[in-house]
This record gives sequence, C-alpha cells and structure tokens, in this order.
Amino acid sequence: MKVVTYRWGGRRCVGTLSSDGSEIAPLELGERAARRGALALVELQAERSNGGAAPRSAGPRLPLAAVQIEAPLPLPRRNLFCVGRNYRAHARELAGTIFAKDQVGEAIDEWPIVFTKVPECVIGDGAPIRLPGAVSQQIDYEAELAVVIGRGGTNIPRARAMDHVWGYTVVNDVTARDVQSRHRQWDLGKSFDTFCPMGPCLVSADELDGRDTRVRCWVNGELRQDARTADLIFDIPALIETCSRGITLYPGDVIATGTPAGVGMGMDPPTWLRSGDVVRIEIDGIGVLSNPVH
Repeated sequence: MKVVTYRWGGRRCVGTLSSDGSEIAPLELGERAARRGALALVELQAERSNGGAAPRSAGPRLPLAAVQIEAPLPLPRRNLFCVGRNYRAHARELAGTIFAKDQVGEAIDEWPIVFTKVPECVIGDGAPIRLPGAVSQQIDYEAELAVVIGRGGTNIPRARAMDHVWGYTVVNDVTARDVQSRHRQWDLGKSFDTFCPMGPCLVSADELDGRDTRVRCWVNGELRQDARTADLIFDIPALIETCSRGITLYPGDVIATGTPAGVGMGMDPPTWLRSGDVVRIEIDGIGVLSNPVH
C-alpha cells in the first residue's frame, strides 16, 4: 500500500495510490484526523489487534495531477530519530573534513550516532528548501530511507524489530554544516525550517523490504549519491533496537537511517546548495522526492 497526504478542496486528506501511481483513492478518516496526515492511518491500524485494513473509501478516485501532494507526515508526532555516518563510504568521505576528529579507528562500528530533527522542519515534495541567509552559508543535502514505526514498544530486540515497522518513506536530511560544527552537536544545524523534505508517500512494509533497496540523489541532474541500504553499518533492526532502549517508540515515529557517500561536504572543494538548485532523491519502491532550493 502506498499512502499519500494531499490537499483537495481546501482540506487535508489521506488516500492510497493506484498501482500505476496516477490516481488516489480517498480514505474515510474524518476531517479532524486527516489534519495529521497519514499519521492518523498508522495510529488507527496500530489500535487494531492484527494491524487491520485501511479505512473505507471516502469517495471516487481522484487524478493525482488534480491534487497538491504534501509530506505524508506533515507534522510528525515528535522529533525524528536520525542516524549519522551509517554507510562506510560516507564515514570515509567525512574523514577529510572538520568532522575527522570525531572518528577514531573503527569506532563507527560500536554504536550508532543518533540525533534528532524537530517535526516542524518537515516539508513535502515540490516545496522549497529555504536557505537561512546569514545564519549559515554551508547548506548540504542527505538522501535517506526513513522507517516509520507501526507498532510501538520499548526495549525491542532486533529479532522482533521488523514486526514494529509500518513502512518507509524518503527523507532529505538537509544540514547546515557550519552550524553543526559550531555547536559540536547536530540538532540545531539539522532543524532549520524546511530542512526535512519528506515523501512523496509512505509505502507499507508488505510492499517494500527497506533492508535492501537503492538510494540515489541528484543535484541539478548530476548524480551525487548512489548506494543500497544493504550497505548500512547498522541495519534497520539494529537501529530500532537502539532507539527503543529505555525509550518507548510510538506508531508514527520516524527513524532516518543515514545517508550514503556523495554529500556536498565530501566534495573537493566542498559544494554547498545555492538558490536555484534542485535536489532530487529516488528510492526504489517508494518514488521521487524533488525540492527546489530558494
């Protein structure tokens, strides 16, 4: 199942995509629930003992071209969990940057690096990434597969972790590198307004195995990132196990799994996003997330 959040008739709605991606079947969630986008569907299914089926259709199908697609989770229930340096090639490319001092031998294998992004920085496909002006001059892109939790839990063992996955979406973990470095932590430089493009849809786990899919990113048509999630240092079960240690995960929580090599900071010289650029991310089995830079 592919689920989209969209605007139609001035209201936020949720629906499922047809197999060819050309039409949306609206879901009957109620106007108040639909304001939270696909989060309402994920929570509704979590309340049912067996995961349940999607709500009933709310009306005739709509052409995708007739609606305005939004982020599937336009306002996540809380901060997104994000993982740093989770591809070996990306860790190596950062070894030549200001972040090299944070790496010691193979320490990247010991524990995942986990930080957060505030939910208010989420935007949808097609919405502009807004440069923050004098606040930062070093804005970077990071293409990532994001896991959406379907069944909550605490201290989830990796052997059962995939049972807690509702599905997946695409995230661009946009980053202000100079702010990230200045504060010696990552949350502020990761959480500027518009710094979390997400979408174009959620794909349920029965349609996609996020443990082995392809992640690619283009900037202005130039391929910059290309890797498979099978290359993650810490795989999806390990990340769920880690993030749930002593912390209850809830339906709709988002875990962004890390970005492959090819970020702007790793180029020689570093290449930052500029006004007029377009960042296009595609993950096999999910779709394309494209955002202009303003």
